[in-house]
Amino acid sequence: MKVIVTVTNDLVTDQRVARTCDVLSSMNADILLVGRKLKNSLPIKRDYPTRRLKLLFNKEFAFYAEYNIRLFFFLLFHKFDVLFANDLDVLMPNVMVAKLKHKPIVYDSHEYFTGMPELVGRDSVKKFWKRIEDKYIPKVDSMITVNQSIADTYHKEYGIDVQVIRNVPLSYESNPDIQCEEVIKEIGSKYIIYQGAVNLQRGLEETIAAMEFVEGYKFVIAGDGDILNALKTLVASLPWRNKIVFLGRISPANLRKYTMCASLGLSPELDCCTNYHFALPNKFFDYINANIPVLVSDLVEMVNIVKQYDIGEIIKSHDAKELGSQINSMLANKERLAAYKENTKIAAGQLCWEKESLKLKEILSEYVSCKTDDVSEEPPENRRIMSNQNN
Repeated sequence: MKVIVTVTNDLVTDQRVARTCDVLSSMNADILLVGRKLKNSLPIKRDYPTRRLKLLFNKEFAFYAEYNIRLFFFLLFHKFDVLFANDLDVLMPNVMVAKLKHKPIVYDSHEYFTGMPELVGRDSVKKFWKRIEDKYIPKVDSMITVNQSIADTYHKEYGIDVQVIRNVPLSYESNPDIQCEEVIKEIGSKYIIYQGAVNLQRGLEETIAAMEFVEGYKFVIAGDGDILNALKTLVASLPWRNKIVFLGRISPANLRKYTMCASLGLSPELDCCTNYHFALPNKFFDYINANIPVLVSDLVEMVNIVKQYDIGEIIKSHDAKELGSQINSMLANKERLAAYKENTKIAAGQLCWEKESLKLKEILSEYVSCKTDDVSEEPPENRRIMSNQNN
């Protein structure tokens, strides 16, 4: 079975898509992963073919328009049995071509797209994407997303059942080759870490401000994004600038090393929009898998897991002094910190891709294991939307 998987990013750091492709490979699917090429894109090597489209435009509407047009014709002139679209910004060309060729399409919504912070206060842009959702989501053959809150919301809006595949990582044990003493020496002291997108409303400015009051630790930011340069400019002006370390975008192996050696993993997103209110990001599970305690915002999905496994604390306030005080208190209580750390081992054993991937295989087997002719003969409107069996 030929499966074309599409995204708008440059493929390098999208762990969810990489894991999805690994599942498809394990099912003997013939995969082509399609993304885009950026000026600073790192080399990529996978066990399956990849294609990165080089665009004239890489920002705002011009980028989306060019990419969607090019993706439409790319899909139209390539053979496939199944399309796998990741997020709303590639859904339209995928659905259009799938219906033209009478092939099935699986849609993976990595977030509640129209609730993103980038759309707050931009009503016309939000309405545009909402129209795309309204027109094309009901036409997909199967839909998955990252947590139950988002699945329930889409079900309420469109009346379709949505499967939940969480962004959990592959489990791994402590790597003896990683010497945390050397990593800590490189950073300059013990540290707490934030990994992931450096974008608006992620609570990074608030955490940087809180570091004025944190004693004996640095704050490591591992990632890239829209506000990275602005944050660097901000930090350069602060008296406590030496407490902040920017690693930028690094390879998954290096990211794992820095995460495993941190004393605390932060997910301090602000409750500014629907998307963040439902947040259950990759980094949260990466912290758990690295066996480090967590400090997260009071957001429903993360709070549920923190309380269920007792693996950390909930941010009481994003006020700089109060947040700094909470970080100090948490790091000073070595006994409690050790208990959190021990509990992450239990959580990591359950919240791992080895288990989550079994759900994805079940969903994909509806399409990957069937004969192409069987799919094409059935009218698209009669194809079954997968029922939600994985709450």
